Amino acid sequence: SGRLKAQPVSLNLKFIVDENISLLSAQAMGKNIKIFSSIEKGKVFADEHMLNTVIRNLVSNAIKFTPQNGQVEISSQEEGSELEISIKDTGVGINPQDIDKLFRIDVSHSTKGTANERGTGLGLILCKDFVETNGGTIGVESEIGKGSRFYIRLPIASQ
Repeated sequence: SGRLKAQPVSLNLKFIVDENISLLSAQAMGKNIKIFSSIEKGKVFADEHMLNTVIRNLVSNAIKFTPQNGQVEISSQEEGSELEISIKDTGVGINPQDIDKLFRIDVSHSTKGTANERGTGLGLILCKDFVETNGGTIGVESEIGKGSRFYIRLPIASQ
C-alpha cells in the first residue's frame, strides 16, 4: 500500500516535546519567540518517529507564522482515553476558508512565514497522515490576528 507502518509504543510525552523544543530553539531565537511547555507527565501510545515528526512540524509552523517577540505554548490534557496535545501560537492566524485546505493533498496550500520563510504546504498533510495512522485526530482553531491552536489527540498508553 506504500503507507508507512506505525510501530506504536508507550512514549513519554514530556521527553518528546522537550527534545523537539531544543531542536527548534535556534529557529525560535532567530525571531525572539519564546516556547513554553506546561507538559509534565503523560504517556501516549504512538510511533516515536511519527510523533516526533508531527510535534516538530507543528511547533516549527507555529514559529514560522508568529511574528518577532511572540510566543508558542505547548500543553496537554486528558480527554477520556486520549491525550490532547495543544500547540498554540500568537501568530497571524488562518483565514476560515483556508482551514479546510490545510490538511488536503488535492489543494496544495503554501503560505510564507512572517519572516518570509518558505513552506511546501505538505507538512500538515504528513502530520494528519501520521496522526491518523496512529489512531488519533488532528485539528485547528484559529483567529486572524490572534493566532492558532493546533491540537492532536492520541491514545493514552496504558502504562
